[in-house]
Amino acid sequence: MQPLTSQNIESELSYAYLHAVTSAAGMACEICGRHEDNAGADARIVAWAPFQNGGYKTEVELKIQLKATIKPPPLIGESFSYAFKGIRRYDDLRAESLTIPRILVVLFLPSESADWIHHTEDALLLRKCAYWVSLRGAQASSNDTMQTIYIPKAQRFDVDGLARLMADLSRDVIPSYSDVKGDQE
Repeated sequence: MQPLTSQNIESELSYAYLHAVTSAAGMACEICGRHEDNAGADARIVAWAPFQNGGYKTEVELKIQLKATIKPPPLIGESFSYAFKGIRRYDDLRAESLTIPRILVVLFLPSESADWIHHTEDALLLRKCAYWVSLRGAQASSNDTMQTIYIPKAQRFDVDGLARLMADLSRDVIPSYSDVKGDQE
C-alpha cells in the first residue's frame, strides 16, 4: 500500500475539522456515499431544535462539499479569493433546485505540513481555519476548468457560525451567493 499523498492528507484533515466542529455543536455529521459524492456532496450535517432565535423546523439538514488547500488565499475586500477547480462540482453547488441546501467549506492549512497539526497531553491543535460559502444562485462559469469564487472572511466554519447557519435554515433562510458582497464579480 502506498502512503497518503500530501493532497490526500489535506483532504482527510478537512474531514477531521468538519467532524470536530459539528460534534462540538451537538450535530450529526456523516460522510456521503459514492452516489452523493458524484453529485457534489462529501458530507451531510443534521441538526435538531431548539435553534438560536427560534425557528419552526425541528430538524434541518445541510450537505457539504469539502476542499483543503495550503495556498494562502488572497483577501479581496472582506472575502477570500479562491480558485475552485471542477466546474461540474461548481454547477452542483450553484443549483437552486435542490431540496437540501449545500455549501462549500474550504480549510486553509499552513504551507508547511509540519505545521498542520500539533498535539500534547493537554491539546490537539489543527492550525488555520475553514470558511464556508453558499454558491446557490451563482452565475454559470465561462471557464471549463476553474472558477474564482469569493468566501466571506466573516463566514468562519466554527461552532457558532454553524449554529447560526442551521438556525437560519430552521427558519427557511437559505444562504445564496448573492449574499456575498457583489463588488468582487
